[in-house]
Amino acid sequence: MKETKQAPAGSPEARLLVGEMLAAFEAFKDANDQRLAAIERKAADGLLEEKVARIDQAVSQAQARLERIGAEARRPMLGGEDQGAAPEAKAAWDGYLKTGTAAQMLEVKAGLSSGASSGGYVVPPETERAIERRLMAASPMREIATVRTVAAGLFRKPVSTAGVASGWVAETAARPETDPATLALLEFPAADLYANPAATQALLEDAMLDLDEWLAAEVEDAFAAQETQAFVNGDGVNKPRGFLSYPTVADATAVWGQIGYVASGAAGGFASGSPADRLIDLVYAPKAQYRPNGRFVMNRRTVSAIRKFKDADGNYIWQPAARLGDTASLLGYPVTEIETMPDVAANSLSIAFGDFQRGYLIVDRAGVRVLRDPYSAKPYVLFYTTKRVGGAVTNSEAIKLMKFAAS
Repeated sequence: MKETKQAPAGSPEARLLVGEMLAAFEAFKDANDQRLAAIERKAADGLLEEKVARIDQAVSQAQARLERIGAEARRPMLGGEDQGAAPEAKAAWDGYLKTGTAAQMLEVKAGLSSGASSGGYVVPPETERAIERRLMAASPMREIATVRTVAAGLFRKPVSTAGVASGWVAETAARPETDPATLALLEFPAADLYANPAATQALLEDAMLDLDEWLAAEVEDAFAAQETQAFVNGDGVNKPRGFLSYPTVADATAVWGQIGYVASGAAGGFASGSPADRLIDLVYAPKAQYRPNGRFVMNRRTVSAIRKFKDADGNYIWQPAARLGDTASLLGYPVTEIETMPDVAANSLSIAFGDFQRGYLIVDRAGVRVLRDPYSAKPYVLFYTTKRVGGAVTNSEAIKLMKFAAS
């Protein structure tokens, strides 16, 4: 499969962006140090505050460009997907998309199945894989969580909620019977996710248009936006259940099925003294086995606030990516920006930390369907595209939150 080669890590554009990012962060540190010194002298300068905010925005924009180019470099093109498909299957699929008259040819030559209940036809496997790979690059949660493709509409996973009892005994001593493991059966129903891209007939008849590439690109942003919202905040009703929708309690009292939180130390904000200390508390809230693959999750406005924090030695706890493909880090752990995370406010759960690969599971039902509709929006041709996706927390101990409250 071919992939785009936009600004690879060794390209001049990538090196220039990394240089701009590092220079902007150095300028930010200098300006923020001046701001902090002015505050200590009790001589706050409004112009200096504006300068810090302006440079902070430049750092955010440079970081966003780096992440966007990195995502584009990972995003697959569909031009190489047809190498393993029969030419007649490709011709049949293109014929269906262009004219809508190749349905029988699709079923016979491409081996595609029709949807008895939902209508439309299952896209070729190559196109489906490319859509999934594009979603992997465009959806932040897909990059950090575990993704599994299943054949049924409901995936069930048994998990042990209390572990297995064990102990030490002498070589010839009797082995006492241990208590059976406590198991819970987690269910991951796949909900329907749809997009309805439109094209004119003239565009479809354009000989230079790669219809597979066009369709995947059109549904990518729509699917990614809906998925990202659901994986964070979804209520589980006809959509995945987001990790912020689970019951939350103070971390010391959390039990299985509840996500523990660490208080920020102030209502609606960070503690005025040593705010980085609460972030360190959040890092050490999960058990040791979840920290090696741990990462922070928050939105860009929360990142902007944290970027100004220093540790006890005067070092900034947020650091930019040093090269293309890396992510910014906080206290040495990578930071994933997800815009659907809530802004900092009273009692908000604006920061998450943990091992999302072990804590959250995304379930994809195999098969993406397309129904060509030339009638509902004339002169446009609609392509009603559906896929089935589920998601939920699999291990509540692997994810911890920061609640912006005094305690």
